[in-house]
Amino acid sequence: MKTIFQKIIDREIPAMLAHEDEHCIAIHDINPQAPVHVLVIPKKLIPRVGEATAADQPILGHLLLTAAALAQKLGLESGYRLVINNGRDGGETVPHLHVHLLGKRPLAWPPG
Repeated sequence: MKTIFQKIIDREIPAMLAHEDEHCIAIHDINPQAPVHVLVIPKKLIPRVGEATAADQPILGHLLLTAAALAQKLGLESGYRLVINNGRDGGETVPHLHVHLLGKRPLAWPPG
């Protein structure tokens, strides 16, 4: 069964795009936790970062560089946070690796 992110990538479900290239898609979160909340999602299905392999290293690096470029494009010059949830206790709700880009407000620590 396809994840919601696979359905968005396949254009079966609409989403507000922030970026797309051959390796990933970035969408604005429908339940934002900050004024800027974008999800950077690989087009290749990797269920979670804990299941990534050495062969996934190029796409993992691409996700981080894409998030940094989006942060600049979205005016997050005063700072931002990148989050990757892994597993139920880590806050994962969709079994498709994605990077949360959060910003435009002060972000507290610890995050949970």
